Amino acid sequence: MKTSKQLERYFKGAANHHRIAILSIVGSHEGIAVEEITDRLQVNFKTISQHTRSLVHAGLLNKKYKGRQVAHSLSPYGRAFLTFMKSF
Repeated sequence: MKTSKQLERYFKGAANHHRIAILSIVGSHEGIAVEEITDRLQVNFKTISQHTRSLVHAGLLNKKYKGRQVAHSLSPYGRAFLTFMKSF
């Protein structure tokens, strides 16, 4: 089991409605870029970029650079966290 400090990092990382939506979208579309996420959520690019950065920092998202674009995917913890959220 994770320590309380580690669990806090995951919960704080996902503690925003945009971040929860981003996790859901990335879970459905592995390798999606920020531009596509902004189109789906109809939210400012800068806002989504900041939220994806927070999710990466929390360990819930992975990012892979493909030229000028960045592909996002769920980390193993992100996948488990998304499953946990869907069970509510």
